[in-house]
Amino acid sequence: MVTEISEKFKNFAVHECRGSSPLYESLSLKIAENREMLGLASKARAGQPVPNLLLGAVHYLLMKDYEHPLAEYYPSLSDDPRSAEEAFAAFVDFCRHYTDEITQIINSKIVQTNEVRRCAYLFPLFSHIFSMVQKPMALIEIGTSAGLQLFLDQYSYSYGTGQNYGESDSPVHLTSVIESENKLFSDLNIPEVKTRIGIDLHINDVKNMEDYLWLKALIWPEHHERRELFEKAANFVATQSMRLIEGDGVELLSSIAAEIPEDQVICVFHTHVANQMPDTTKKKLLNQIKEIGERRDNFHIYNNIYDQRLHLDYYLDGKESLNTIGETDGHGRWFRLNL
Repeated sequence: MVTEISEKFKNFAVHECRGSSPLYESLSLKIAENREMLGLASKARAGQPVPNLLLGAVHYLLMKDYEHPLAEYYPSLSDDPRSAEEAFAAFVDFCRHYTDEITQIINSKIVQTNEVRRCAYLFPLFSHIFSMVQKPMALIEIGTSAGLQLFLDQYSYSYGTGQNYGESDSPVHLTSVIESENKLFSDLNIPEVKTRIGIDLHINDVKNMEDYLWLKALIWPEHHERRELFEKAANFVATQSMRLIEGDGVELLSSIAAEIPEDQVICVFHTHVANQMPDTTKKKLLNQIKEIGERRDNFHIYNNIYDQRLHLDYYLDGKESLNTIGETDGHGRWFRLNL
């Protein structure tokens, strides 16, 4: 168990944090060699990304004003943070002081999406789907967290082309870089969305300060722009209407799809969620999408089932089409689409 968790921290440091979060890279490499910290991390709930959960729990407590010198190393909490390479001793001391609180958090909370910038690649994709079917959409997001991505049609976007897309007067403006030539961007229409349904094992309510703070704590300390976008999107979503359901999205999908009016096309989507699903659950999800497709048109947008690439599968008039359509940065900073 400890060896396995150690490898997770090493991989997290090298493949996710390097070049993106010096603090988390340094902490993760040192946690990977420290049996005491690995023991604490091993108390995380099964199936959770352990590094994100432990580091998020510590960040959460620091954001709740648990006073400790460790805060001096966090760019999210200090205007002049100390060197990331020197943070580990303070990190260990903090964890020793607040072992019970950290254990309670990693036993009760889960890592959930807070990355609204992923809408930057979802928007052109849903615009493409809308142009294909010319019908209002029913969005069903699995692993929705607080539902920020359910409003992808309500944000504005720019891609370094000198042109803006989406809702021009939206309080949420998202930027990203297109690393491929694509005719799709010559004419992006705002998709018409009639139904917004989000499903999650634990729904986060951005109007609830505890939920709001947990989602914010999951954003890495150096990522100031991500934090600002989250705050703007959370403030916007807090005023909007949607249906959020707490439960297993795979188990509930068929019954929810059956409730969608026939004049709407079903669009099931999830980003960076399926990596937390066992293989049996992934297979069940794909089978349910196929069964729904035998009865009515539907689209399925996802990654992390077969691989990390972006997929668009759909069933139109009972015919199946399975497509790998691009690659995306986990935080939505760049993407490639092949449509």
